[in-house]
Amino acid sequence: MELKIENLSKTYSNGVNALKDITLTIPQGMFGLLGPNGAGKSSLMRTMATLQQADSGSITMGDIDILKDTDKVREMLGYLPQEFGVYPKVTSYKMLDHIASLKGVSNKGERKELVEALLNKTNLWHVRNKSLGTYSGGMKQRFGIAQALIGSPKLIIVDEPTAGLDPAERVRFHNLLSEIGENTIIILSTHIVDDVANLCKNMAIICLGEVVAQGNPTELIQRVQGKIWKKMIDKKELDNYKSNFQVISTHLKAGSTVIHVYNETRPDETFEPSPANLEDVYFTEIAARLNEVTV
Repeated sequence: MELKIENLSKTYSNGVNALKDITLTIPQGMFGLLGPNGAGKSSLMRTMATLQQADSGSITMGDIDILKDTDKVREMLGYLPQEFGVYPKVTSYKMLDHIASLKGVSNKGERKELVEALLNKTNLWHVRNKSLGTYSGGMKQRFGIAQALIGSPKLIIVDEPTAGLDPAERVRFHNLLSEIGENTIIILSTHIVDDVANLCKNMAIICLGEVVAQGNPTELIQRVQGKIWKKMIDKKELDNYKSNFQVISTHLKAGSTVIHVYNETRPDETFEPSPANLEDVYFTEIAARLNEVTV
């Protein structure tokens, strides 16, 4: 089953054009949605999760109209927003039991079996009787996934799930998402390029409310392979290089600034070729879109 988004647009009352004619086909498995802050990722997530209406366009999953059949959508949807609240004095066991009841799992025995399975799946069984207010950031994220999995959803949306997690928690979270993604559609919205590179077979990059690239990460990397060049410069020279070359990214190394430049051929003999990665794709596409706006 595929999720199809066609010509989706949304403008808020303050005039912000958050989504501009978005069209995407999202297959089963993990799908990465990359973009800088303010790109429109959260607006798209909220629209798919039936939390806001679009101005135009459509979203369908099989024979279900996501924008119209909101009750059906919520039955098959698991949603983990970027910011979600917890009742700090309630244990994870009691909270999951309560949410399962609200989602229609009325049989007490079935509910018990479901909650225990979810707590084990998300590695929270050993803290099931501790209040949610005592949980670390990573534990709260795992609880968020546990509540999103209630009802065996066919579509799971997670918005910036690894922001603020330490490396060990990120690995655990990645493993959990990969396991879940084998049998459902998971949309991973993030600005962390490595998360998409490690987890997703399909992806899209959004900038200023528009899709600027989509496809398989490996294929997207191949498009810029041989066109990325690097050079170590003095930080004081950066503005000059930005004026003369298409500088897509910079980072510090040993106190100096390393620039990555996108160019069909070597800019000059002082540049070295740099093997392309997904971060280069991301910055190339974002830079190109921003340049279109400023020209």
